[in-house]
Amino acid sequence: MGLDRVAAVKERLAIQYDCPLIVVGGTNGKGSTCAMLESILLQAGYKVGLYSKPHFLDFNERARINGENVKDQVFVDVFAEVEAKREDISLTYFEFTTLAIAKLLADAKLDVVILEVGLGGRLDAVNVFDADVAIVTSVDIDHVDYLGDTREAIGFEKAGIFRTGRTAICGDPVPPKSLLEHAEKIGADLWLFGKDFNYSGDKQQWNFGGRSQRRNSLGYPSLRGANQLLNASAVLAALEALKDRLPVGAQEVRSGLVMVDLPGRFQVMPGRPTVVLDVAHNPHAAATLGQNLDNMGFHAYTYAVFGSMLDKDIEGIVAQLKDKIDHWCVTDLPLLRAATAEQLQDKLLEAGVVRDADHSIQNFKSPELAYTYALSQAAENDRIVVFGSFLTVAGVMRARKPQIH
Repeated sequence: MGLDRVAAVKERLAIQYDCPLIVVGGTNGKGSTCAMLESILLQAGYKVGLYSKPHFLDFNERARINGENVKDQVFVDVFAEVEAKREDISLTYFEFTTLAIAKLLADAKLDVVILEVGLGGRLDAVNVFDADVAIVTSVDIDHVDYLGDTREAIGFEKAGIFRTGRTAICGDPVPPKSLLEHAEKIGADLWLFGKDFNYSGDKQQWNFGGRSQRRNSLGYPSLRGANQLLNASAVLAALEALKDRLPVGAQEVRSGLVMVDLPGRFQVMPGRPTVVLDVAHNPHAAATLGQNLDNMGFHAYTYAVFGSMLDKDIEGIVAQLKDKIDHWCVTDLPLLRAATAEQLQDKLLEAGVVRDADHSIQNFKSPELAYTYALSQAAENDRIVVFGSFLTVAGVMRARKPQIH
């Protein structure tokens, strides 16, 4: 663990940004925050580069320029460049791809670049780059083997993306003390939700208030979910901090929020039965998913397609959702560190999930098979919720692909 190898190859590649750089970290909400930033800045007419992860179906999803996935040949060329420059330095898959995408974005002559942190912050490969604005969306328990098992330990890791004298935004309403202390220690310009920026609103519209800027009569983001206004507020705080370098008008903010699109984040698919795709894979995200399911209105039965990594807090995830699901379709995933369907079934039974006329647990070898079964059982007024891992959602996306295209 460390950034020395990545920093050395970065120097050899001469990666340098001549435009504002926004880095986004946090336990949950990173993808939504990056997508809103990209959408608003594109509406404002800027040339925007985005590095996000992981991908669902195609690796190309990880790098976007002006809203379009980067083409295969561009990747092939930059991979060759990184491979040549690294020489005797070993790089992980994530370090290699981060350097490659950072290089291609730096060479693309963009107006603004957005980089999403993969895991933690302090030791993440993205952290070899100095952000003009760093956003920490939320701090909660996840990746405990690497980041620690308390919000204080994790908060310190997340705060590692902050820089001296530069804007550091925290969208978590209750930030850990460790994050506050680190920001103060290094002299970052810390913006806190509830102190430096906030939101208010009713069922029709919402308003943002920052340090020196107000945005009124905004439409709700097209991304569904209980936490999206927190994410959107952090986005508007970042744009306020950059307003002298990247001015953005009121209509561009409105259009960007309405047009933002992000797969797998409380994504409700068209048709019947209702199908919800959500990458929730920790208790914090599962609680938000549960809240969103409660807000959907009546469905006679809810089927779950659930697959998870074994190192996740599966008990915590299940605790948030067990009272909202009638029929569990648990699945193996194509990764060695994934929990098996049998292990997930055991966790459900330990949590008190019952099997009777109206409740069941079924085991499957893949998300595709689990989804196909749920679809065969669900009536028109039922719903199917797919969650637990990016791999779970990706499997169901593949199963649905003929319907999508």
